[in-house]
Amino acid sequence: MQRVCVFDSGQVRHDVFDPDDLPPVLADLRSENDDVQVLPSEVSLAPPELVVMDVDSTLINEEVIDLLAAHAGVEDQVAAITERAMAGELDFEESLRERVALLKGVPVSALAEVADQVTLTPGVPEWVEALHEVDCHVAVVSGGFIEIVQPLADSVGIDDAFANQLESSAGVLTGKVTGPVVDRAFKARTLAQLAERVGATRTLAIGDGANDLDMVELATCGIAFCAKPALAERADLVIRHRDMRQLVEIFCAPYMR
Repeated sequence: MQRVCVFDSGQVRHDVFDPDDLPPVLADLRSENDDVQVLPSEVSLAPPELVVMDVDSTLINEEVIDLLAAHAGVEDQVAAITERAMAGELDFEESLRERVALLKGVPVSALAEVADQVTLTPGVPEWVEALHEVDCHVAVVSGGFIEIVQPLADSVGIDDAFANQLESSAGVLTGKVTGPVVDRAFKARTLAQLAERVGATRTLAIGDGANDLDMVELATCGIAFCAKPALAERADLVIRHRDMRQLVEIFCAPYMR
């Protein structure tokens, strides 16, 4: 059986069908609706056991590096590096290290000020609560910074958080990160390791950009959330309306007590 989802103006309705019946069902639905999608069978009749999410522009509405750049007065320089990365001139690690280098000398206290500017994507608290209600392990893995990500994850009850760590000395940022860089390969490895650790076979990965591609392709169901076209083209499910309560309705509501 496979679950068919029909999206319309931020609302979703869904039902399950025998795969043999799908062609006429989909033809009928698509004749009247612009956004009809079919879930993988593995997550059509049972809830996910592990969900791994990106943070910037996914769990939250902002890009933290841009907020830090604004605080440091280097928005234009950071934007130029980002543009080079999007043009394929730099990979993620190179672009991250170049952008972080521009933050050298920023007081560590600025991180708390930036954290106060961050806003959760609509529906995040309800999504995390619903996942826990169906006994799902929830994690975030971010190309951003653990100094911002960990308190954010704690505030909504997320089980695990992984992100880059900013190096500091004498109360200011050094312009470097410590430890491994959280790139697309790191994200995919984290998904695989967590799945093994918690014994999950039904996994979701949710992201919005190229750095999420590997984990989205690895997951049982990869979800592109208000995503760039390159990721949306490779995902199993595309969410276009910025509200995670749609995910509650699809993946949790049918199984909640």
